Amino acid sequence: MAIVRFVVWRQRRSKLRKFGDPELLKQLMPDVSKYRPTVKFWLLMSAIAILICMIARPQMGTKVSHEKRNGIEAIIALDISNSMMAEDVMPSRLAKSKLLVENMVDHFNNDKVGLVVFAGDAFVQLPITSDYVSAKMFLQNIEPSLIATQGTDIARAITLSESSFTQQDKVGKAIIVITDGEDHEGGALEAAKDARKKGINVFILGVGDPKGAPIPDGNGGYLKDNTGQTVMSALNEQMCQQIAEAGSGTYIHVDNTNEAQEKLNDELTKLQSGETNSVIFSEYNEQFQAFGLILIFLLIAEICVLESKNPLVKNVRLFKKKK
Repeated sequence: MAIVRFVVWRQRRSKLRKFGDPELLKQLMPDVSKYRPTVKFWLLMSAIAILICMIARPQMGTKVSHEKRNGIEAIIALDISNSMMAEDVMPSRLAKSKLLVENMVDHFNNDKVGLVVFAGDAFVQLPITSDYVSAKMFLQNIEPSLIATQGTDIARAITLSESSFTQQDKVGKAIIVITDGEDHEGGALEAAKDARKKGINVFILGVGDPKGAPIPDGNGGYLKDNTGQTVMSALNEQMCQQIAEAGSGTYIHVDNTNEAQEKLNDELTKLQSGETNSVIFSEYNEQFQAFGLILIFLLIAEICVLESKNPLVKNVRLFKKKK
């Protein structure tokens, strides 16, 4: 914009010279100011520069502090196999499980939580953290399509959860496995015993009906096997109880009531609470207000400065030339 103004100014000056001598033209146009248009232009340019800075949201005052909190560490291992889409628990096994986890996180205060999802394989969805907002956000994005390998490998989920805790000592640690209990890979009992040896309690939340329920195929029907029969997915309570016992935890049946939520909260409060180190980020202090005030001042000044000389003050002379 400065370059464009310079080019326009050169063209204007060239055209004025064609009319006559610059000194004579100056006398013929006594109200024309030589400096005011330039002042107005740079006031406007300054206002635009300040506006850009304000839109960039300048911030100050951030700091990182390490705080010690008293709480537990919980890794939630959530089964996302296709069988978790069964609707014997409303609205579905998976939806009910996600709601249960969300309510559990709401009851956390100084605790840390992590998310592991598993089916035929397992991976960490959210590393252990005290950021409950992020935990809920990651929880909402959990769907069976996250893992291509179908099945239910509970052993892999427990083993991965074991390695997801911090190295803090004297802190109650719990692995909360939420599943319908259809373990297709085996080794879950051994994994739970190994977790118990490391001081980690393994809780099993069994979701579904032991009598079984069909699995929706997403097209209004239900999954069928190779013979054309509807696949029925049933909660294996016996296996869930054995895993919980091996992991020195508790088995809790999840149905359409809130009893499972209350039982889980009671069990978690029994765990030993210890000091955990948490990194706390302070909020940014917005500084755009100061730039906004400067912007308003510059715009008012640009409006008040006229391009022509003010007739009220044109005869005012601060300095007189010597004769």
